[in-house]
Amino acid sequence: MTGPATSTPHAFESNPVRDLPLQHLDGFTHRWVDADGVRLHAVEGGRPSGPAVVLLAGFPQTWWAWRKVMPGLADRFRVIAIDLPGQGHSERPERSYDTHAVAAHVHTAVKALGVSTYSLVAHDIGAWVAFSLALDFESHLRRVALLDAGIPGITLPEAIPTDPDRAWKTWHFAFHMVPDLPETLLAGREREYVGWFLKMKALSPDTFDDAEVDHYAAAVAADGGLRASLAYYRDAAESARKNREALERRHMTVPILGISSSHGSVPDMAASISPWADNTTRIIVPDAGHFIPDEQPEAVAAAITDFIAVDD
Repeated sequence: MTGPATSTPHAFESNPVRDLPLQHLDGFTHRWVDADGVRLHAVEGGRPSGPAVVLLAGFPQTWWAWRKVMPGLADRFRVIAIDLPGQGHSERPERSYDTHAVAAHVHTAVKALGVSTYSLVAHDIGAWVAFSLALDFESHLRRVALLDAGIPGITLPEAIPTDPDRAWKTWHFAFHMVPDLPETLLAGREREYVGWFLKMKALSPDTFDDAEVDHYAAAVAADGGLRASLAYYRDAAESARKNREALERRHMTVPILGISSSHGSVPDMAASISPWADNTTRIIVPDAGHFIPDEQPEAVAAAITDFIAVDD
């Protein structure tokens, strides 16, 4: 049975990752929920009676990736940013990081917060989870927005390109799947590793300041965070298998917005998803690399608002 959500006054007792300092955002509250045996961290605010919007971040970030977008949504929506299992201040289970297993935890967490129907907005590995969640729990979703991500079994490349101009964007997929070696090389050097992604994949290398790099690196380093981060890639084949099996039965009918950027990894998210979904639209955010919510938060907030407000 799902336990009650816990708010900020009891954060120390509820927080499963106590060595990582909490990041606070004005108008938002930290909560923890028991999602089928995995304690997940959520940050909630906005208009309590408004339509619910759930935000999921990817590697190597935490819910903090949405900090610039969340205030722009708060006047109209109930905003809930969730740390995935192994991410941020959520628990780091030992196994089951395929995206359908993770999606079930996320959906249970949302229900524990009293939300039955919601829109889902997700970036990078968060988009992996969101895609699987849409396959498994579509009847609970109003709309889904996916930002700059190849989806396992659907659009994620099977092979790493050998052209240096493209290989730097995807080389880490194979590296993360190698047993043990990444942990051996990266333990104690998480800041250098995380910093490379944040600096190289943003259009401007100044997008992330030292404090932000410190936060994300500390989250990866804390309490099994590195192992959990790698586990999403190591379970990608299982995620792909389950995605393909689900799509053999039906297409997705929930409206999907593909958000790409001028200098991101996936030139047209909507086009990449459209063979498996009946209702896709797209937007290309200018002057941004892979980390679109950090680089162009106002454009992202506006795109999400316009997309979801159609149903109001």
